[in-house]
Amino acid sequence: MGALFENMRQAWRDAMSRASSPAEGRAVLAMMRQALVDAKVGVSQVRDALAATRARLAREQKELETAERRGRMASEIRDEETARVAERYAAKHRGRVAMLGRKLEAQTSELALAEQELAEMTEQFHAMATGGGVRGVGVPGGAPSATSDPLAESTDASLDADLAGLRRAAEQTAREADAERRLEELKRRMGR
Repeated sequence: MGALFENMRQAWRDAMSRASSPAEGRAVLAMMRQALVDAKVGVSQVRDALAATRARLAREQKELETAERRGRMASEIRDEETARVAERYAAKHRGRVAMLGRKLEAQTSELALAEQELAEMTEQFHAMATGGGVRGVGVPGGAPSATSDPLAESTDASLDADLAGLRRAAEQTAREADAERRLEELKRRMGR
């Protein structure tokens, strides 16, 4: 996931470095807009990964509790073999719980950083889109209105529409992959 954000940051820096004259403003805005859409998708992916890690951690904690309970029960009835097996499983689950806890911390930090960068990118994009520019360079079209910002609102709506389209496409791809996987499983079971 780090490489994804590094690529987006590089695209963002490229767009910002091109902002040398008002004549290039529209092209720069298009590049910045695409980088912003990519960043929103990236943040969404980090959130999904974080949710998956939380779910996996919860499952491992439940498995750990089960193994420990079985070990206690086996010890109470003096079933040494079952107690040893339960302890091996408990040790395995303890290791996974510890690893997933560290992974959860890292993903939480990554999400916070990604959200901060997304907010900064959004702010810079809106400054460019409304003519405020960055480092004194803006898009031609006048100063931003103090009362409302229709361009920023339409840009947000457009970004949200792009993001929704990307989500729909990703969901469709996931559904197709799942159907293909199930079909292959069915064929395997039928011996084909």
